[in-house]
Amino acid sequence: MPKLTELHVNGKTLPVDADPERSLLSVLRDDIELTGAKYGCGEGECGACTVLVDGEPTHSCLTAVGKVGQKPITTIEGLEQNGRLHPLQEAFLQIGAMQCAYCTSGMIMSGVALLTRNPNPSEQEIVRAMDGNICRCGTYPRIIAAIRRAAQAKGTAMNRNYSPKDETPDRAASAGSFTGGEGHGERGPFPKPVS
Repeated sequence: MPKLTELHVNGKTLPVDADPERSLLSVLRDDIELTGAKYGCGEGECGACTVLVDGEPTHSCLTAVGKVGQKPITTIEGLEQNGRLHPLQEAFLQIGAMQCAYCTSGMIMSGVALLTRNPNPSEQEIVRAMDGNICRCGTYPRIIAAIRRAAQAKGTAMNRNYSPKDETPDRAASAGSFTGGEGHGERGPFPKPVS
Protein backbone atom coordinates (compact mmCIF):
# COMPACT_ATOMS: atom_id res chain seq x y z
CA MET A 1 0.00 0.00 0.00
CA PRO A 2 1.43 3.43 -0.91
CA LYS A 3 2.33 6.02 1.70
CA LEU A 4 -0.36 8.37 2.91
CA THR A 5 0.32 11.93 1.75
CA GLU A 6 -2.45 13.92 3.42
CA LEU A 7 -4.97 13.82 6.26
CA HIS A 8 -8.06 15.92 6.89
CA VAL A 9 -7.62 17.06 10.49
CA ASN A 10 -9.63 19.71 12.31
CA GLY A 11 -11.03 21.16 9.09
CA LYS A 12 -7.66 21.40 7.32
CA THR A 13 -5.93 19.22 4.76
CA LEU A 14 -2.46 18.54 6.12
CA PRO A 15 0.48 16.99 4.27
CA VAL A 16 1.93 13.81 5.78
CA ASP A 17 4.39 11.17 4.70
CA ALA A 18 3.19 8.11 6.60
CA ASP A 19 3.19 4.38 6.10
CA PRO A 20 -0.48 3.31 6.08
CA GLU A 21 0.13 0.71 8.82
CA ARG A 22 1.23 3.31 11.38
CA SER A 23 -1.26 4.16 14.07
CA LEU A 24 -3.32 7.28 13.64
CA LEU A 25 -2.15 8.31 17.12
CA SER A 26 1.54 8.21 16.16
CA VAL A 27 0.93 10.25 13.01
CA LEU A 28 -1.14 12.84 14.87
CA ARG A 29 1.39 13.18 17.69
CA ASP A 30 4.73 12.67 15.95
CA ASP A 31 4.16 14.01 12.43
CA ILE A 32 1.43 16.63 12.83
CA GLU A 33 2.40 17.55 16.42
CA LEU A 34 -1.15 17.40 17.78
CA THR A 35 -0.45 15.97 21.22
CA GLY A 36 -3.89 16.20 22.83
CA ALA A 37 -4.67 12.52 22.21
CA LYS A 38 -2.57 10.46 24.61
CA TYR A 39 -0.97 7.04 24.48
CA GLY A 40 -2.41 5.18 27.45
CA CYS A 41 -2.66 1.43 27.07
CA GLY A 42 -1.99 0.86 23.36
CA GLU A 43 -4.81 -1.69 23.36
CA GLY A 44 -7.92 0.46 22.87
CA GLU A 45 -9.07 -0.13 26.43
CA CYS A 46 -8.47 3.19 28.20
CA GLY A 47 -9.77 5.78 25.73
CA ALA A 48 -6.96 8.31 26.32
CA CYS A 49 -6.26 8.27 22.57
CA THR A 50 -9.85 8.93 21.47
CA VAL A 51 -10.37 11.21 18.49
CA LEU A 52 -13.36 11.56 16.18
CA VAL A 53 -13.12 9.99 12.73
CA ASP A 54 -16.07 11.00 10.58
CA GLY A 55 -17.79 12.05 13.82
CA GLU A 56 -17.35 8.69 15.56
CA PRO A 57 -15.17 8.20 18.65
CA THR A 58 -12.15 6.17 17.57
CA HIS A 59 -9.25 4.70 19.52
CA SER A 60 -6.40 6.20 17.50
CA CYS A 61 -3.81 3.87 19.07
CA LEU A 62 -5.40 0.91 17.26
CA THR A 63 -6.51 2.62 14.07
CA ALA A 64 -4.13 2.31 11.13
CA VAL A 65 -3.79 5.71 9.50
CA GLY A 66 -4.34 4.06 6.10
CA LYS A 67 -7.82 2.96 7.20
CA VAL A 68 -8.80 6.57 7.88
CA GLY A 69 -8.12 7.66 4.30
CA GLN A 70 -9.93 10.88 3.45
CA LYS A 71 -12.35 10.80 6.40
CA PRO A 72 -12.41 13.95 8.54
CA ILE A 73 -10.55 13.67 11.85
CA THR A 74 -11.28 15.88 14.84
CA THR A 75 -8.89 16.08 17.77
CA ILE A 76 -9.24 17.96 21.05
CA GLU A 77 -7.29 20.81 19.45
CA GLY A 78 -10.02 21.21 16.82
CA LEU A 79 -12.92 21.75 19.21
CA GLU A 80 -12.17 25.41 19.94
CA GLN A 81 -13.94 27.70 17.49
CA ASN A 82 -13.22 31.41 17.05
CA GLY A 83 -11.35 31.60 20.34
CA ARG A 84 -14.13 29.86 22.31
CA LEU A 85 -13.86 26.45 23.89
CA HIS A 86 -16.47 23.82 23.10
CA PRO A 87 -19.27 23.81 25.72
CA LEU A 88 -18.02 20.46 27.04
CA GLN A 89 -14.50 21.81 27.49
CA GLU A 90 -15.98 24.76 29.40
CA ALA A 91 -18.07 22.41 31.53
CA PHE A 92 -15.03 20.25 32.38
CA LEU A 93 -13.28 23.40 33.64
CA GLN A 94 -16.33 24.70 35.55
CA ILE A 95 -17.02 21.36 37.26
CA GLY A 96 -13.35 20.48 37.82
CA ALA A 97 -13.86 17.18 35.99
CA MET A 98 -10.19 16.32 35.87
CA GLN A 99 -7.40 15.69 38.29
CA CYS A 100 -4.21 14.68 36.50
CA ALA A 101 -5.95 15.34 33.13
CA TYR A 102 -4.23 12.53 31.23
CA CYS A 103 -7.59 11.04 30.20
CA THR A 104 -9.37 14.35 29.71
CA SER A 105 -9.01 14.81 25.95
CA GLY A 106 -10.32 11.29 25.32
CA MET A 107 -13.19 11.83 27.75
CA ILE A 108 -14.12 15.11 26.08
CA MET A 109 -13.97 13.63 22.58
CA SER A 110 -16.23 10.73 23.59
CA GLY A 111 -18.57 13.19 25.31
CA VAL A 112 -18.69 15.47 22.26
CA ALA A 113 -19.63 12.50 20.07
CA LEU A 114 -22.40 11.60 22.51
CA LEU A 115 -23.79 15.14 22.63
CA THR A 116 -23.70 15.36 18.84
CA ARG A 117 -25.74 12.15 18.54
CA ASN A 118 -27.95 12.86 21.53
CA PRO A 119 -28.10 16.45 22.83
CA ASN A 120 -30.23 15.38 25.79
CA PRO A 121 -28.74 12.13 27.14
CA SER A 122 -29.93 10.49 30.33
CA GLU A 123 -27.35 9.63 32.96
CA GLN A 124 -27.54 5.99 31.86
CA GLU A 125 -26.85 7.02 28.25
CA ILE A 126 -23.87 9.09 29.40
CA VAL A 127 -22.44 6.17 31.37
CA ARG A 128 -22.94 3.80 28.43
CA ALA A 129 -21.28 6.20 25.96
CA MET A 130 -18.34 6.90 28.26
CA ASP A 131 -17.78 3.32 29.40
CA GLY A 132 -14.80 2.82 27.06
CA ASN A 133 -12.84 5.57 28.82
CA ILE A 134 -10.87 5.09 32.02
CA CYS A 135 -9.98 7.80 34.53
CA ARG A 136 -7.38 6.46 36.90
CA CYS A 137 -8.02 9.38 39.27
CA GLY A 138 -11.69 8.38 39.59
CA THR A 139 -13.38 11.65 38.62
CA TYR A 140 -16.31 9.82 37.00
CA PRO A 141 -19.10 11.65 38.87
CA ARG A 142 -17.59 14.99 37.84
CA ILE A 143 -17.26 13.85 34.23
CA ILE A 144 -20.94 12.90 34.19
CA ALA A 145 -21.79 16.26 35.77
CA ALA A 146 -19.75 18.09 33.12
CA ILE A 147 -21.55 16.30 30.29
CA ARG A 148 -24.88 17.15 31.91
CA ARG A 149 -23.86 20.80 32.23
CA ALA A 150 -22.70 20.96 28.61
CA ALA A 151 -26.00 19.48 27.45
CA GLN A 152 -27.85 22.06 29.52
CA ALA A 153 -25.64 24.86 28.18
CA LYS A 154 -26.61 23.81 24.67
CA GLY A 155 -30.22 24.54 25.63
CA THR A 156 -31.27 21.08 26.72
CA ALA A 157 -32.58 19.90 30.06
CA MET A 158 -31.23 16.54 31.16
CA ASN A 159 -34.51 15.48 32.76
CA ARG A 160 -37.38 16.99 34.71
CA ASN A 161 -35.80 16.20 38.09
CA TYR A 162 -32.42 17.70 37.23
CA SER A 163 -31.26 20.99 38.68
CA PRO A 164 -27.86 22.73 38.51
CA LYS A 165 -27.26 22.07 42.22
CA ASP A 166 -27.05 18.34 41.33
CA GLU A 167 -23.80 18.92 39.48
CA THR A 168 -21.79 20.84 42.03
CA PRO A 169 -18.26 19.51 42.52
CA ASP A 170 -19.00 18.65 46.18
CA ARG A 171 -21.92 16.43 45.21
CA ALA A 172 -20.11 15.02 42.19
CA ALA A 173 -17.03 14.15 44.22
CA SER A 174 -19.03 11.95 46.56
CA ALA A 175 -21.65 10.61 44.14
CA GLY A 176 -21.99 7.22 42.53
CA SER A 177 -20.94 3.70 43.20
CA PHE A 178 -18.93 1.70 40.71
CA THR A 179 -20.33 -1.18 38.69
CA GLY A 180 -19.10 -4.74 38.75
CA GLY A 181 -16.25 -6.31 40.69
CA GLU A 182 -13.03 -4.41 41.26
CA GLY A 183 -14.85 -1.15 40.45
CA HIS A 184 -15.22 -1.90 36.74
CA GLY A 185 -18.27 -2.21 34.52
CA GLU A 186 -18.33 -4.18 31.31
CA ARG A 187 -15.52 -2.13 29.72
CA GLY A 188 -14.69 0.63 32.15
CA PRO A 189 -15.25 1.83 35.69
CA PHE A 190 -18.03 4.39 35.19
CA PRO A 191 -20.44 4.59 38.11
CA LYS A 192 -23.95 3.24 37.98
CA PRO A 193 -26.53 5.94 37.19
CA VAL A 194 -27.97 7.50 40.34
CA SER A 195 -31.73 6.91 40.57
